[in-house]
Amino acid sequence: MAERRLPARLLLLLLWVLSDASGSRVSLFAPGAVTLEENSNASITITSSSSINQTAVIQLNVTYSSVEDYPSVITLPQQVVLPPETTSVSFEVTAHRVGQVTTYLLSNNTDVDSMTTRLRFMVIHSNALSVISQVIGWIYFVAWSVSFYPQAWENWRRKSVVGLNFDFLALNITGFIAYSVFNIGLFWVPYVKEEFLKSNPNGVNPVSANDVFFSLHALLLCLVYVCQAAIYERGGQKVSKVAWVLLLIGWTFALVSLFVAVAKKITWLEYLYYFSYIKLAVTLIKYIPQASMNYRRQSTEGWSIGNVLLDFTGGTLSILQMILQSYNNDEWKLIFGDPTKFGLGLFSVVFDIIFMVQHYCLYRHSPDYTPVGDEDS
Repeated sequence: MAERRLPARLLLLLLWVLSDASGSRVSLFAPGAVTLEENSNASITITSSSSINQTAVIQLNVTYSSVEDYPSVITLPQQVVLPPETTSVSFEVTAHRVGQVTTYLLSNNTDVDSMTTRLRFMVIHSNALSVISQVIGWIYFVAWSVSFYPQAWENWRRKSVVGLNFDFLALNITGFIAYSVFNIGLFWVPYVKEEFLKSNPNGVNPVSANDVFFSLHALLLCLVYVCQAAIYERGGQKVSKVAWVLLLIGWTFALVSLFVAVAKKITWLEYLYYFSYIKLAVTLIKYIPQASMNYRRQSTEGWSIGNVLLDFTGGTLSILQMILQSYNNDEWKLIFGDPTKFGLGLFSVVFDIIFMVQHYCLYRHSPDYTPVGDEDS
């Protein structure tokens, strides 16, 4: 019996040695992104998960710079020394001109886990503009989020969804499903986040917690609209054949892309970006049925102007924020760097202007509504 147990004991001992060896690696931690104003200084601290027995020389390996001569953007030390029996070390950096520089920490000590810690330095024109941009971001986030409630209130007050185009509703819920999938994947799925970092080693994840909340909140309110459409007066409205064809095309594209991703012909990150393109395509066309329906009825009755005004506010501020960020970073490509966000802002504003013209100018004295089910089918 003792001889039979020996291999098992040796195996357990080997596993313990391997786990102990892997656990002895020391990890380095540093701020992921550091923002500095032009001609300013900052102190950066690198910490280790545990102390080491010998000196570790940490090099700042520059992997990306927005200009060829990165020292013209920021002055960095070539190396930083982490003394033995310590867990942190600080160093000074000096910002000169607007730009971005990305570095990875590389150590000569074999006990230190190297090239896994990234430091991204962003030099901007003005910290005040950065704060203003963040405030604008929160305002448009709130405006866009609240914009869904006036329509729900209007439906409840009238106990009717006549005037709310069902094509718009069907396309809108599809768009926010796609947008939610994209945001959740990039924000919460570790494997996808790792893929993004590998394909964009010098980039920043475009999805924040606000984006996830907004898309899920919008999807929830769209489902509320659907429930209201099921129980309130509809006036014979239904989703048109054209809209059903467009929805079929979109979801077929998503399904086929899923099989392609499973077959590893595309990455899961690319697959998620396809969902963002679906959302952008929906944004391009979803307002057309509602604007057309208002024109045919010569009325905006049932289509909440409060929704339009809040949506216009959110879209305008979203574009303004992108302009400020582009100026502050000298990166005007940022306006087109997130096509979904830019498209949401631009096309929302264009159609909101059309809706405001319809409501306040063209159809100020709206006639009583008539059933439009036959026209929309």
